[in-house]
Amino acid sequence: MVQLETAIETLPTHFQTVDEFERWQRAHGRDGSYEFVRGRIIEKNDMKQEEFLLLRFLIRLFLQTEAHKRGDELIPEMDSYVDGVRKRRPDLAYFTLEQIEDTRTGNRQKTRFAIEILSDSESYQDVLDKVQDYFDAGAELVWYVIPGNKKINVYTSADRSQAYKGADLISAAPVLPDFQFRVDQLFA
Repeated sequence: MVQLETAIETLPTHFQTVDEFERWQRAHGRDGSYEFVRGRIIEKNDMKQEEFLLLRFLIRLFLQTEAHKRGDELIPEMDSYVDGVRKRRPDLAYFTLEQIEDTRTGNRQKTRFAIEILSDSESYQDVLDKVQDYFDAGAELVWYVIPGNKKINVYTSADRSQAYKGADLISAAPVLPDFQFRVDQLFA
């Protein structure tokens, strides 16, 4: 872990735009998963086994949807561009087939539906900032999964959320109307 922290400290801090950061990243062969927010480079931590089980449940459920049959994808750790100075990497991001094909032209895509799993290192302000960024980019829905409390906060705007837990039925409507389950199934 010390090597990782040292590597982060040596990342340049003078970038102002996503383009500048990504050019540097390509030129220096910098591997890893990063978000870029208004000049800040934020390293995404590796997935933990507990998170893998949650993502596995969600992805397998998504494979049963009409959206998946059309060619849409729910993809882990994919770039979702907010604007020229912000790029996020949700734990899971929903992209339509049209968006996926449009990446061939170099167009940057923004997720309509993001799923984040709360990590130990995230503060409440980090959560609010991420949610705001997704909605600034045009998202229609954001789920924040909170494993410690076995609940999911569903955001329908940056300022409106509802918590679901236990036997509550959660749905990704209107984005994915047939993507739904009882919350306790996710944590079983």
